[in-house]
Amino acid sequence: MNHLEIEYKTMLTKAEFNHLQSLLMHVPAITQTNYYFDTETNEMRNKRLSLRIRTFDKAAEMTLKIPKTVGTLEHNLPLSREEARQIIETGNFPDNAITQLIHQHGVDLTALKTLGHLTTVRRECQTAIGLMALDRNQYAGRIDYELELEVQDAEQGKEDFAKYLEDNNVSFKYAKSKVARFCSTLKRED
Repeated sequence: MNHLEIEYKTMLTKAEFNHLQSLLMHVPAITQTNYYFDTETNEMRNKRLSLRIRTFDKAAEMTLKIPKTVGTLEHNLPLSREEARQIIETGNFPDNAITQLIHQHGVDLTALKTLGHLTTVRRECQTAIGLMALDRNQYAGRIDYELELEVQDAEQGKEDFAKYLEDNNVSFKYAKSKVARFCSTLKRED
């Protein structure tokens, strides 16, 4: 399944997170863990590609993200927890639509390795302005908080997100993607 993801996000202070969480307590929290993949020479990142396997309690999915002029094209493939575990542990990727795309971008699949993981506790709900996700992320001994809004219309979504932040006394703080924040914690051996 493919879809164009247009989203706006901001980092949150713990106080802002606690305030927004109090508004979303009726939404069940879901825990998900993202496992990120790249080569030793960062071929995926250098080609601006992002590959992850996301695990949930009873399911998993593989996602390849490819940036577009507006938004990011996401290619998603459902996996069983067992299939996900096999890939994460062995680094052996089965032939599928996503691995074929990676190959087409000139990345050697056998060179991909698990970089590590990031665990998110998420409250996600559909709102009048789009799909809202409130996240508490834990990775590399850190905890951070973010708010995301996924929208259909980029212009309207930007206005709606700004108004939502203003209405809830949240100051906008630029948020890199989760994979970029995670990768910034990796040791550099340059």
